[in-house]
Amino acid sequence: MPNIQIIPVYHPETDAMKGRVVLVTGAGAGIGRAVSIALAKHGATVILLGRTVKKLEGVYDEIVAAGGPQPAIYPMDMEGAVWDDYLELANRIEAEYGRLDGLLHNAGILGDRSPIEHYDPVVWQRVMLVNVSAPFLMSRACVPLLRKSEDASVVFTSSGVGRSGRAHWGAYAVSKFATEGLMETFADEMENVKNVRVNAINPGATRTNMRAKAYPGEDPNTLKTAEDITDRYLWLLGPASKGKQGVSFDVN
Repeated sequence: MPNIQIIPVYHPETDAMKGRVVLVTGAGAGIGRAVSIALAKHGATVILLGRTVKKLEGVYDEIVAAGGPQPAIYPMDMEGAVWDDYLELANRIEAEYGRLDGLLHNAGILGDRSPIEHYDPVVWQRVMLVNVSAPFLMSRACVPLLRKSEDASVVFTSSGVGRSGRAHWGAYAVSKFATEGLMETFADEMENVKNVRVNAINPGATRTNMRAKAYPGEDPNTLKTAEDITDRYLWLLGPASKGKQGVSFDVN
């Protein structure tokens, strides 16, 4: 059975993430953007990874304007990336920083909201590639960098529909079941590697573009914003969560 816990409210010190090097995927918008800015605000050097350079540049500029450590921009389209691309990413991080202290697998796509019997096979493959294969490949490539850290945290993004199947959620739900399995397997393998921990976070209903696409009739003003939950991400990605391994956390 999965180990599901409610993630605690966290009030980070100003320098809670000082000196840490953290890679965030999907950093150009939504939760990825908000977490990247919060990480930098508390002292982390953030590697901003996403497919839209203009959005990444906007996050970069905001971090620099606020006086945060200079971030790095790494454009990558996970739908088209292959193993060699992930190895190149890891090699560049090693050359620049020598290690990786945090890896947030935040990027993902929704796909179609339709019954399995009508689901577009091409869309299915795209969702699985971006939501499952890409985090595996990136984790696989970055393991040596994580091992070089004194305290590394890997965080996968889960969902409520990745724990209990729900009609019309199709590939997205199945990809999140796979994400839970990937996290648990990786965490179990890292159990005796004391400096690397692996967990997952389910952000719940949050005011993002993906949520709006999934629930077009919902009033977004009734939802928490990405900025409302960045403290939970900092708790998971920072030293405060030491000792947590293989847990799927809910933001509640």
